[in-house]
Amino acid sequence: MTASSASSASSAARCSADETDDSGLLAALLDGMDAALVAFAADGTVTHWNHEAERILGWTTTEAVGRTGLAGWAVRKEDADEIDAALAAAMRSPGRQVQEFALLTKDGHRVLVRTQASAVRGPGGRVAGVYCAFSEVHTQLDLERSIALSEALFEDASWGVVLIDADLRPAVVNAHAARALGVGRTALLGRPLGELLAQGVEEVECALQHVLAEGAPPAVAELWVTLRSEEAELPRRCWRSGFVRLASPLAEEPVPLGVAWLFQDVTDTKRAEQDSSLLRFRAHQLHRAGRAAADCPDPAEAAAVHLDFALAGFADHGLVDLAMTPAPKPYGAVAESDAFDDAYGDTYGHAYEDTYGDAEYGAAGYGDAQGAGEADDAGGAGAGAGAGAGAGAGGEGGAADEAADGSGTSDGSDASDGSLPAGSPPSGFPSAGSPAAAVTRVDAGRRPRRGAPRLVRALASPAGSPGPSKTLPATGIPTPYVPGHPAFQAYERRGSVRTSAGPASPEGWAAARNWPDGTVHGLCVVLRSRGRTLGVATFLRAPARRPFDRADADYAEEVAARIATALDLAGAASL
Repeated sequence: MTASSASSASSAARCSADETDDSGLLAALLDGMDAALVAFAADGTVTHWNHEAERILGWTTTEAVGRTGLAGWAVRKEDADEIDAALAAAMRSPGRQVQEFALLTKDGHRVLVRTQASAVRGPGGRVAGVYCAFSEVHTQLDLERSIALSEALFEDASWGVVLIDADLRPAVVNAHAARALGVGRTALLGRPLGELLAQGVEEVECALQHVLAEGAPPAVAELWVTLRSEEAELPRRCWRSGFVRLASPLAEEPVPLGVAWLFQDVTDTKRAEQDSSLLRFRAHQLHRAGRAAADCPDPAEAAAVHLDFALAGFADHGLVDLAMTPAPKPYGAVAESDAFDDAYGDTYGHAYEDTYGDAEYGAAGYGDAQGAGEADDAGGAGAGAGAGAGAGAGGEGGAADEAADGSGTSDGSDASDGSLPAGSPPSGFPSAGSPAAAVTRVDAGRRPRRGAPRLVRALASPAGSPGPSKTLPATGIPTPYVPGHPAFQAYERRGSVRTSAGPASPEGWAAARNWPDGTVHGLCVVLRSRGRTLGVATFLRAPARRPFDRADADYAEEVAARIATALDLAGAASL
């Protein structure tokens, strides 16, 4: 053998080995495909048949390769012409041709498949055959539905949808979730949840970690969160949340890709439910208190029962202070002078004096007249009804004594309680400079203005340990309240006064008001019975509770009316 012939034989051997390697690589690629594949030569002979085609139709590679066409074994004869025409059209046309065919399995069942056929061309551009990739139609439809659902959830869903990766960071966020979180969709991606939520982030991360480890929980969870804001503290929100663990469908073992977090804001619904539940509870407490008080032989004991039932779920401490006033006359036998003072003196006479000044008409100018109703203990000038201009009842409260819900004003008035604007005379009084003003001023001066009432402690709940409220002995010693105390304001206004120490809770705030240590919120309500002011009931809260609001004041007024009726019946107002 010559050297040239040996070289040619070696080259042929290498080419044969390369072709064998390429053939094996192609076979491995075809068998590893997720789609079924069958290839035909130009004369229609089956040249390739992978494992997925074997799984769908049941024909093995040995049984399929070498057959001419599909008619009679993989396709019914009635459908063979249509399929052959489609394959021929794919060989003549550029690109892929997508069609749906009904193929025949080995056991005789028909399977609807979706095919993609494309021509296979040789080195010179000559058509060498056609390949056909197919999959079951229902599998393809399921995939398309999944993709469409995913796109719809991240575009048009009314629920917030956040895809959280395995590091607990948002990977995909829909528009609703971005609005709920208060940032843009792209700004959320990759950020820790702690940068988005000020409160509730621990609960959210705990739920996500549980889903990654154990799977989706059996029911939805309601999570209370607070969004982080640099400008002001935002209110808490309740998000009804569902979690779904995501795993890769391509891996042999389930590998978590993350968690799909779906949530909806139900804050308004939950608050309405809480308000309804609170109203039902308070109505039930009033009913129980009335039944229990009816069995008390002593009306003073009945008043203590009303106070005890009111404290449950409402306040930590309760106090009742009675005014040192003459004993009430029998019902229907009220003296004319007393009736005038109670019905008109406080409401008009003293209000007029406070508005126009005590000494000379117009000397002090118009003050801040406060009508009957609820107000806030803000201290400062003009804080209560009967305070002349520049002579407030007391200024120790300051801005920290404003209403917790922000409804109070800086001068302690409440816009919805019928207060008059500064500089305006009460309705029915003559204006400044009119002839009737001097006459009214003289009449008002004949009735001396009453000073701060002397309030004597009558009932008190235990401050150190739980227990029933106690009726205190009638010592007649007034409670050492400082001028401008919320109890005095409530007595003068014949309404409710709410006060709060504020977020800072300054040291000595409760002691300055002669309230138990640890008190940060107070609500003083006047005790009225038979047209008379008997005293003041005070409800106090510790830092664990929220400040009093208007609904709390309404409930306290209802309780105070029952306590006042019982004390009036007991004759306790004669102390």
